[in-house]
Amino acid sequence: MIRKNPSGDLPVVHENAFIDPTAILCGRVIVHENVFIGPYVVIRADEVDESGNMEPITIGAHSNIQDGVVIHSKSGAAVTIGERTSIAHRAIVHGPCTVGPGVFVGFNSVLFNCTIGEGCVVRHNSVVDGCNLPAGFYVPSTQRIGPKTDLASVKKVSPWASEFSEDVARTNNSLVQGYKRIQNEL
Repeated sequence: MIRKNPSGDLPVVHENAFIDPTAILCGRVIVHENVFIGPYVVIRADEVDESGNMEPITIGAHSNIQDGVVIHSKSGAAVTIGERTSIAHRAIVHGPCTVGPGVFVGFNSVLFNCTIGEGCVVRHNSVVDGCNLPAGFYVPSTQRIGPKTDLASVKKVSPWASEFSEDVARTNNSLVQGYKRIQNEL
């Protein structure tokens, strides 16, 4: 469902993107080409800052936002999801937040008030809160990365983890055209 926010903003969705009919996109949301947005996703850009302004939530080209993901932002702050990025099932991305290109965010993970650099992997059930994670870092499952985390203790992405991330992105990109082809069938 595509709908306005209280400020009157409507999502802008590229014609080559696929939005599942059960997903809700509300307000100042920008979806670029060949994006897959799965069932029961909620992307809601509706809060404003103290001046009444709002930055967009932007989903970069060739990215996939999987089943049950929630993307929202506090006080009108921007959320940017880079190109070729995968946000896996039931993850939460809460702005202000910037997720670079080629990133993988695992099931049930939470990103808040952070920057995730290019090519990072945040595995399942992890939290990244209040910090900047440089490009190429690997966050194992169930870990919490915050402003007091010593980044020297955080591993770099292995070739295996990088290939896994790329495979997830490729798999979901192939779904876009398939679902668009059958979207009007019962």
